[in-house]
Amino acid sequence: MSLIAFFGALESGLIYGLVALGVLISFRTLDFPDLTADGSFPLGGAVAGISIVAGVNPWLACAFGMLAGSVAGIVTAWLHVKLGILQLLASILVMVALYSVNLRIMGAPNLPLLGESTVFSSLVTDSNGYWMRCVIIGAVVIIAKLLLDWFYNTETGLSMRATGSNLRMAQAQGINTSWMTIIGMAISNGLIALAGALFVQTQGGADISIGIGTIVIGLAAVIIGETIIPAKRIWLITLAVIIGAILYKLFIQVALSSDALRSIGFGPQDLNLITALLVVLALVLPKAKSKFLTRKVRA
Repeated sequence: MSLIAFFGALESGLIYGLVALGVLISFRTLDFPDLTADGSFPLGGAVAGISIVAGVNPWLACAFGMLAGSVAGIVTAWLHVKLGILQLLASILVMVALYSVNLRIMGAPNLPLLGESTVFSSLVTDSNGYWMRCVIIGAVVIIAKLLLDWFYNTETGLSMRATGSNLRMAQAQGINTSWMTIIGMAISNGLIALAGALFVQTQGGADISIGIGTIVIGLAAVIIGETIIPAKRIWLITLAVIIGAILYKLFIQVALSSDALRSIGFGPQDLNLITALLVVLALVLPKAKSKFLTRKVRA
């Protein structure tokens, strides 16, 4: 794998690190199977893209994209807690609706940003572009991680964690679990939309299809991170899922550039197949690890 390919995978992994943090909130903290991510990721990109084309500051455009994603998360949570719609079905309904919303926002299936000012314009040059983008995105990811670590240790964050751990016990303690679910889903999809806003600026344009498989990547990153770095402390858990996202993208890059795989017919067109196989491996690995440790203890 070349140096440019490595930094490209690192750049993508850092972006999906934000997705992994969002998935961590919904799937792990709230125990909410949320597929809204496949819609909120391109939503963040669409809102940021159209804002940049309109002359808005790129960082402010990212904030707008993040806000739009938070609204999507709130709608999903509201459908569940207020209308009683099943969690998975509520998220699917919002995801499907966002496809049309994203088309409305962009006015077309894609929106080019070539020649437009982005968050990378002032610092990135032709000579340092392959690593400077990683530095800028990495700084955003670190800030998001630190803020999330802080939030988890606030009273609201602890209440949200209690809601996901034991809903009835949280209600018995006087916690407004509906409100906690709405807050958690807003933060989750806001982070995912922020990732989408950064993604379109690295790709030079927004596209209606960029959200396909977002939740799969986010979930795989969480599982890989938890498997490699099993932890109980919040700051270490959030770090683990970010590392999981980076490793996941590096694994994909290694697989695509592997001569052994090429010799048996694998190529770039098999990206989704390789992705699926890696997710299966990530799901099976924790169980295999548990069985191995059990047998070792018995022996």
